[in-house]
Amino acid sequence: MAEIIQRDGTWTFDGDTVRIVPGGKAHPVRQELGEIAVPLQAVAGVSFEPDRKGGRLRLRLRGGACPVLRAADGRLKDGADPYVLTVEKDRTGIAEYFVDEVRNALLIEQVPDGPVDRFLLPGPALPVSGGGGDGTASFDGESVRLTWNWKAEESKIAAGPSALPLSRIAGVRWMPSIGLENGCLRFEPVEGAVSAPPKYDTYALDLWGISKKEHTAVLVAAAVLARLPGARAALAAPEAAPAPALAEADGPAPVAPPAGDHDTLLRRLRELGELHRAGVLTDEEFSTAKQAVLRSM
Repeated sequence: MAEIIQRDGTWTFDGDTVRIVPGGKAHPVRQELGEIAVPLQAVAGVSFEPDRKGGRLRLRLRGGACPVLRAADGRLKDGADPYVLTVEKDRTGIAEYFVDEVRNALLIEQVPDGPVDRFLLPGPALPVSGGGGDGTASFDGESVRLTWNWKAEESKIAAGPSALPLSRIAGVRWMPSIGLENGCLRFEPVEGAVSAPPKYDTYALDLWGISKKEHTAVLVAAAVLARLPGARAALAAPEAAPAPALAEADGPAPVAPPAGDHDTLLRRLRELGELHRAGVLTDEEFSTAKQAVLRSM
């Protein structure tokens, strides 16, 4: 078991699952998303990025595995990213140990780092709501409801709340506010996209970036994406061939041992892990033996 507890949140790893619990002062997106259980099969890699104040622990998921990341499409800042943990200076050693444990498990289980063709995480729990700007979006698993506040355009207020059953939704797009450009959460009905700007579109929220809370609209987009008919099959290209989880960034690729030797070394790693968990091997003995096996591989 590897565990790191920080003000930003707590991460634990039991060999099969990385469990992420947000801290009390975490970004609203992470607070609303709550606890996440990430299966090892969804993990592409893990790293620790040190800096003067400590660093960041970053979990990299396989493409298409998480509906939140799919909905965000790379637009989440580190503070809102549920798979980034701020690490204090006196916990960097624990963070590095956490990285080693996850990487070793990826190697032992031979988890590929390529994209997947279906979600491996369920996404936000239902019902879910979020947004800001000129209104709020909510989703109960069957339909999306958009309600307007006093800041919305008169045409939206006059039209009243909008409701879209899931069967009428062809797609959804979330774009955060960037600089002076407004963002939006837009739902595309099956009868065709609306050409009007989001501020006039009754199937869209106009997001102004006034508060961090507006970013919670991405959770509504993720929940809808996870439940759109046929959405999972279209997420990614066919899965790539497995790649070594601990490949070096530079230098020639290592020569792989014969298949029989490789299987023997993997079994040895599993045995060492079991002995360490049982208390037969000390941390130092386990680390030394593990590094010797990894060098052989």
